[in-house]
Amino acid sequence: MKVLNINARKLNQKTQKSWQAELITQNEKFILLSGQFEKEIWHPHLNVIRRGTISYEFFWWEKWYSIFRFHEPDGKFKIFYCNINLPPIVSDNTLDYVDLDIDIIVREDMSYKILDLEEFQQNSLKFSYPEEIVKKCFKSLCELQAMINARSFPFNLPLDLPLTGLILQRYQTQP
Repeated sequence: MKVLNINARKLNQKTQKSWQAELITQNEKFILLSGQFEKEIWHPHLNVIRRGTISYEFFWWEKWYSIFRFHEPDGKFKIFYCNINLPPIVSDNTLDYVDLDIDIIVREDMSYKILDLEEFQQNSLKFSYPEEIVKKCFKSLCELQAMINARSFPFNLPLDLPLTGLILQRYQTQP
């Protein structure tokens, strides 16, 4: 499997987080990676993310969001974590994306909570987000909410199965 270095950056290009993930599949619309948490971490909205937690990471080439699907180390679905971000850039063995602060957590029953709107407002001032970026962020937030409510790809994938290219081919219906 091909391994990519993932860099989450702020608009000023400063790296916020980095990790490695394996390429599962990619096509003209998106890339899907699989990462694993190397150590236990505490997240204010997810509580403990245990070492060995699996993260399936969907990045769309032309969309301003990414969707991470977390599974416990034993394979049980944990949560979806959606990010508003600039489309990724891949070069060599690196995927870079700019995190634009707003997140959504989505539970197994597809109930969801929008996070970090205050952080977005603060950073939009701190980094002087152009008006076009602010508009695209809120448009992308609405698009994600519609996908969740409609249970569209990737929210329509079975939660009890690991993601493979075959599973994706069977369930992908997003244009």
